[in-house]
Amino acid sequence: MRFRLTEALLLACALALGVANAADVRILVQSSPLAGFKYHAGESLWHEMREGDRLALVREADNAHDGNAIRVEWRGQKLGYLPRAENRAVAAAMDNGDKVDARIAKLRQHRNPWQRMLIEVFVVL
Repeated sequence: MRFRLTEALLLACALALGVANAADVRILVQSSPLAGFKYHAGESLWHEMREGDRLALVREADNAHDGNAIRVEWRGQKLGYLPRAENRAVAAAMDNGDKVDARIAKLRQHRNPWQRMLIEVFVVL
């Protein structure tokens, strides 16, 4: 997998710099809008969410529309999905058992639902 070499190099750097716990090292692997925002709970939860909030990523390998589907949740509420055009590498990492983490990077008022929320996805070493 593509992440393995990068993980090894960053882990070596983290250890050299004295990072006590390898779990403290996260690699940003994706920054993208949230797909499906207007179809799920995002609108009703908008005023509660904050930039920096953690998001849960849930792999939906049996999704009829996208075999690489990754559902995005905030506090157990479905917000949408990682965009289909950008989810393959993260789906492969999750299928491989790699630990992934996500957060809300940006919230903005915008007429276009694709412009309302930017999320970041990390692989955790």
